[in-house]
Amino acid sequence: MKLNFKFAVVSDLHIALPKTIWDAPNRFHLVEVSIPAFEQILTQLMSDPPDFLLLPGDLVQHGERENHRWLANRLTQLPFPTYVVPGNHDVIRQWSRSAEEGSSADRISLADFPQIYQQFGYADAQQLYYQQEILPNVHLIGLNSNAFDQAGEQIGTGLIDDAQLNWLDAQLAALAGKFVMVMVHHNVLEHLPGQSQSKLGQRYMIRNAPDLVSRLQSANVPVAFTGHLHVQDVAKADNFYAITTGSLVSYPHPYRLMSLTTDSEGVHQLRVESRRIESVPEWPTLQQTSKDWMGDRSFPFILKLLTDPPLSLSLSQAKTYAPHIKDFWSTVAAGDASIDYSQLPAVAQQYFQRYSATDANGQPQLIDNNATLTLNAG
Repeated sequence: MKLNFKFAVVSDLHIALPKTIWDAPNRFHLVEVSIPAFEQILTQLMSDPPDFLLLPGDLVQHGERENHRWLANRLTQLPFPTYVVPGNHDVIRQWSRSAEEGSSADRISLADFPQIYQQFGYADAQQLYYQQEILPNVHLIGLNSNAFDQAGEQIGTGLIDDAQLNWLDAQLAALAGKFVMVMVHHNVLEHLPGQSQSKLGQRYMIRNAPDLVSRLQSANVPVAFTGHLHVQDVAKADNFYAITTGSLVSYPHPYRLMSLTTDSEGVHQLRVESRRIESVPEWPTLQQTSKDWMGDRSFPFILKLLTDPPLSLSLSQAKTYAPHIKDFWSTVAAGDASIDYSQLPAVAQQYFQRYSATDANGQPQLIDNNATLTLNAG
């Protein structure tokens, strides 16, 4: 099976029409740039149209129906197909609020999502997951990783429920021998050291990720595309890759261009190229401004990292060291990190060096942004 196609990935758009933007000065997300940045990407894509575009969730700022409608309408104007899945910001509560309950009335319910995006994967507008043959012999499975408690509130992690897993089993069996890709919002592999073991890291993962990944590996699905974490990272487990893409509205404002080809020996090669939004009209120095924005707001996060286990530094020590590492998260978010904080105690230096992009032997492994990956599929 010889394949030759190209596509783009833009994640965590957090689309926000100007009149919907929250007045929250401490937020990390620069939602003000969401629409001009997305339009800039679309202009670039129009000059060399991909075969399709993937948007792995967090399409809008905070579930606003108005923002969802704007995006769905904009996507209908593109000359190439787009496929989406819901993120945690797309559906804040399982059910929409009644009009009498105020501002939440303009936020969609979970059931609304596939109806709004019926043209973008959800041929069955009553189902929150889908499978489509998007090109000859190329299939995309879109999953819903949003989960809610009995009161309709988000549970705080991703989850693929039993009904969806059963459906997935049937799809994978029917697609045996085909080239299949998966898209889901929450992470399926660890993209940070010990991510699945920490409360903070677990927020960004699918709670039953091992169940999902084992199914995909058994079916020879080679790759999944995710978002949510707002970092550029490529993770691998045996022959399975998980590619998470950083957010359009936070540093480094990335997106990905990808191409898949099959060589003369039948080996599939996925070429990954990452680009950044350097500026938009009202933010001419977006890269530096955004990095400073993130660093200036990272102090509570850095203090927590330093004072929580395993480092467990005293608060006074943490306050001394925190200013020296305020760019830690932006360095991680950019992908292919190289971290060396000589100002910190040796144990803290070793802890942060784990976030550097290295292989099992400690050698640089720079595959988060630009790489050619060999995919074993079918």
